Amino acid sequence: MKIRSSRRQFLQESAGAIGAALAVKAIPLEAEPLRTPSRQVSASDRVRFGMVGVGMQGSGLLARAIALPGVECAAACDLYDGRHARAREIAGANLRTTRRYQELLADKDIDCIVAAVPDHWHRKIVVDAVSAGKDIYCEKPMSHSVADGRAMVAAAKKSGRIVQIGSQRTSSVLCAKARELVGKGVLGDLQLVEGSLGRNNPTGAWVYPPPPDLSPATLDWDTWQGDVPKRPFDPKIFARWRCWREYGTGVAGDLMVHLISGMLFTWGINEAPTRVMAMGGIRRFNDGRNMPDVHLSLFEYGDVPVYIRLNLASETPEVLRFLGSKGVLELAETSLSFMGQAGVDTAPSYYASSFPQAMRNEYVEKWHAENDPRPGEEPLHDAVSYQGDSYDDTRPHLWKFFQAVKTRQPVVQDVVFGHHAALACHMANESYFQRRTVSFDPATETVKS
Repeated sequence: MKIRSSRRQFLQESAGAIGAALAVKAIPLEAEPLRTPSRQVSASDRVRFGMVGVGMQGSGLLARAIALPGVECAAACDLYDGRHARAREIAGANLRTTRRYQELLADKDIDCIVAAVPDHWHRKIVVDAVSAGKDIYCEKPMSHSVADGRAMVAAAKKSGRIVQIGSQRTSSVLCAKARELVGKGVLGDLQLVEGSLGRNNPTGAWVYPPPPDLSPATLDWDTWQGDVPKRPFDPKIFARWRCWREYGTGVAGDLMVHLISGMLFTWGINEAPTRVMAMGGIRRFNDGRNMPDVHLSLFEYGDVPVYIRLNLASETPEVLRFLGSKGVLELAETSLSFMGQAGVDTAPSYYASSFPQAMRNEYVEKWHAENDPRPGEEPLHDAVSYQGDSYDDTRPHLWKFFQAVKTRQPVVQDVVFGHHAALACHMANESYFQRRTVSFDPATETVKS
């Protein structure tokens, strides 16, 4: 009988077996149909929304929203006049535009708001909207700070209005299938969750070109700055606000929040991490920004560690991986795969190579006698792969929001879910800037170091 000669050989052979097991045809996943009505939707049955913020993300949301059946944009707001023109290009030349979102909140013919504005404006617009009796879809991350998040939760609960946060993972068929598999217990005991995302170009690091006509005449710069200490007019800050802590939440609020939201939904939990330790730095884009372009964070959710790696100087796929005692579940942008693991030795232990020859032969013979399956009864290892549209698709997420506005049914990514996902990002940023571990106190809803 031949024993494996080394641990390396054993691992190589095991990896080959796993690769063969995963060589299966991917199962396509199809999104739930939007149930487009066969007849024209009556005016009384339409959802009419006001668009607040028509920048890069907002213009995309506007275009996708008006393509949905029974959804109509009544008016659009932006502090930069060039985006008024862009909104009319998307939604029609007769679209009403304004610099004052309060006009949309006062309009009784507008059912709800879709907001895509810089992070430092999220609290005020959400609180004002729900206080005015409007439901609102707000882009991620929900809040700019822990205190902002608390105020938004309180206002939403007091008003009873629907708030949906725009991290689209929770509405994808891939995440739904991942959640189903985890709920069935395919992972066994969850040991670790890890996520990563990397970019390697200036646009991916928010080095956006400011509009050429941007000036104090075409942009209400003072209002745009909000409660932040006033600066002289700066087109780069307007276009690249994510780079500054005063206006944005960096890679944590832009990228990590997607991974965290997908993780919470797939895992079936809705809570903040108990402890976070983060590190990183401005490694490549030292252009005046004060938010890191490399950010690594280690979280604790109960007794399960979660590791998230973000990098704007080296491109890597966006992946969320759940590692359990019975296998590994990997969620990527357009695919989901599960690789089962028996968690047992598949051969005599390589440690036996340290035994004397006679003892080793006896051990190997006994091991095979006790563990080898009978011919024809060899075990099969679970391996399955699913293929779907990009789980960053906003279409189903917007659809669920507008349906909730009509039916008053709750949404998954509500104000509490959004608060918990944002808390993880705020804690990662706080740990980075303090250079120490921070923890969350649920009794006081505060972050402590």
